[in-house]
Amino acid sequence: MATRERVVRMSVEQPMWRALAGYRVLTLLYAVFLGFLRRDTYERPWVAIAFLGLLAVWTLATLPRVAGARSCTGRFLGTDLTVALAGILLTPLADFQAQQQDGSTLPSIWTAGSVLAFALKGGWRWAAFASTLVAAANIVERGEPSRDTLHNVLLVWVASIAIGYVVEVARASERTLARALEIEAATRERERLARDIHDSVLQVLAMVQRRGTALGGEAAELGRMAGEQEIALRSLVSSGLVPPSRATEDAAGGALVRARDDGDGRESDGTDLRALLAPYAGARVDLAGPGTPVTMPAPAARELAAAVGAALDNVRAHAGAGARAWILVEDEPDEVIVTVRDDGPGIPEGRLAQAEGEGRLGVALSIRGRLRDLGGTAELLSVPGQGTEVELKVPKVSRGKAGTAR
Repeated sequence: MATRERVVRMSVEQPMWRALAGYRVLTLLYAVFLGFLRRDTYERPWVAIAFLGLLAVWTLATLPRVAGARSCTGRFLGTDLTVALAGILLTPLADFQAQQQDGSTLPSIWTAGSVLAFALKGGWRWAAFASTLVAAANIVERGEPSRDTLHNVLLVWVASIAIGYVVEVARASERTLARALEIEAATRERERLARDIHDSVLQVLAMVQRRGTALGGEAAELGRMAGEQEIALRSLVSSGLVPPSRATEDAAGGALVRARDDGDGRESDGTDLRALLAPYAGARVDLAGPGTPVTMPAPAARELAAAVGAALDNVRAHAGAGARAWILVEDEPDEVIVTVRDDGPGIPEGRLAQAEGEGRLGVALSIRGRLRDLGGTAELLSVPGQGTEVELKVPKVSRGKAGTAR
């Protein structure tokens, strides 16, 4: 029985959230313990008791909120920081003289937990915002920026920003790892499907091709068609392409034009160019490309695929029915390059200019015109007797009018 690969996701930041929850509980106990030790020195003990009671209820009631990034909302963070700032500013009201002596506040180091929550949720920028407000509240509470106060607020500021930056790096690493695991699982699943198809469908098609060729006549034509389907199926399996949702056939040229949708009738903004080029692969057309999707805006991908189809039409029309063609897809950081090469007789010098003068504008309009609208280029290299090569380049961020959805 075949087994399917399953990608297991593990959040690298989840232990940080559990550590934050523990930190909030421990620092709450510490703040309450300090308040108990100073119970006889407070000028207004009811202020300290009321705030510490509120802090205890708030911390324990909101433990589920710091269980992860999803539950830790912006509204909660704002309220949590408000509680911390209120505790700092209420300290002189509870005991002005004691506060001036040791510099500690009612929430004590519990305040750092609120700042760390900002760091875990939004990264270093959120941490800088929260720690700056805490620093300002401490300076206002002290009345003047003493050396101890500046030392404490600077420590919280630097530590929270550093943790926020580490969280951002961890999230980026997690996304990269998850993508790598997905690709690995998809590759193994594709290999499993390839084995199953090879043991069944491909062998049947190969047998039909051999028997049809041996019988001749109409059976030979059937065998030829079976051979073409075998090659196309092998190309699909090896490249791991998912068949698009709709397929229509152009009756004139016999070329498949496929479009993908996202389930509600609208075309997806990102289209895998490989899926649009896969139908061109056949007995005499080989398709090679990356093992990962070559994603482009849907209009640009369709125009580029149509330009490739026009190049292949020229191969069939001018290189002869027996000519072979190769399609190479290259996914560069800033652009997508598709090369169409054939082993035909090549184009005589001056033939393209003559064709344009006679009003036959296949290369000028179907290929170069499409690429120009996308902000790309089309270069044609042909040596008589050595075939023709067409190189199509389209930028990832299209500068042409066809690069955006209409």
